[in-house]
Amino acid sequence: MKNRFPYLDESVFFEFPPVERAQSNGLLAVGGNLSPGVVISAYKQGIFPWFSEGDPILWWSPDPRYVLFPEKLHISKSLKRNLKKNLFNVFFNTRFNEIIGECRKAARPGQNGTWITEEMEKAYIKLFELGYISCAAVTEPDSDKLAGGVYGVKIGRCWFGESMFTKVDNASKYGFVKFVEYLKQDGVVIIDCQVKTDNLERFGAEMIPRAQFLDIVKSNIS
Repeated sequence: MKNRFPYLDESVFFEFPPVERAQSNGLLAVGGNLSPGVVISAYKQGIFPWFSEGDPILWWSPDPRYVLFPEKLHISKSLKRNLKKNLFNVFFNTRFNEIIGECRKAARPGQNGTWITEEMEKAYIKLFELGYISCAAVTEPDSDKLAGGVYGVKIGRCWFGESMFTKVDNASKYGFVKFVEYLKQDGVVIIDCQVKTDNLERFGAEMIPRAQFLDIVKSNIS
């Protein structure tokens, strides 16, 4: 046990290898742990953890980077109509344990199982307790049950998206738009989407060079 990677609290900065050393697929490093100091330090350096149950912790920094600038959010005509109908209630920065639990259980097309391991779930609940998670809980007007939700890590004026889920048609889309509007009002200048999806592309997400992404992050994390 003497070689076990140390637990680092949120006050400790851990320096990862330069992101330029990442493989072509974005994989930068393997190992370590998910203690607050390590995870927060990773995001500050444009790095995020992503691995499956039974695998070692994998740290990624892809180039280019898939992001959404809040001011460029695109809302389809049909979604605009739904927003005017107030089909859902959206609550911010609450019910996080439920949100991440539902994200962990949600079926993902083309994926066998989930990347939100028990270890990762516990780590992000700790980050929420420390104030580093910003999330949205979506419910139907006549129900307290979650219809959808989204969460990510917020550091300074940057929000690093992690996962979202939906149980009711359009709940996650409705909640995502409301959440982006909330983040914009809160001063967030960039949303890190990590992985390209058709859904995020429809919202206006785009690829930018990793160097540009890092410049924005470094200027807005304090």
